[in-house]
Amino acid sequence: MERFGSQFTVEYISTGAHAHGFGTTDDGRPYAFRVRGRTLVAEVYRHRAGQFVPGREDVIAEVRRSVTEIDLGDERSVVAVVRDAVADPVIGPGGQDREEGSTVRAVLDRFGL
Repeated sequence: MERFGSQFTVEYISTGAHAHGFGTTDDGRPYAFRVRGRTLVAEVYRHRAGQFVPGREDVIAEVRRSVTEIDLGDERSVVAVVRDAVADPVIGPGGQDREEGSTVRAVLDRFGL
């Protein structure tokens, strides 16, 4: 695991045309990213203590960035674009980017599930 700046971490990274990885944002939220074609897609997940693999319902923001001018073979370049992408994601109302399942998730969160 590599630490960059305050709390931003990259726990795993694979570089190249199909770069992917995961880590933690500055505010402690888990994220994962992948490169598909010319686009980096980063998903930021809600805080969930004790859950190891977040599901689609846990995605609170999805950020897309062009990687046409990024050297995907250079770890530092990939980390920089990921750090910028997850630094200030636009989180939808209620902490969800999607309407799907938000009511059920809100009830389960109140019960600590």
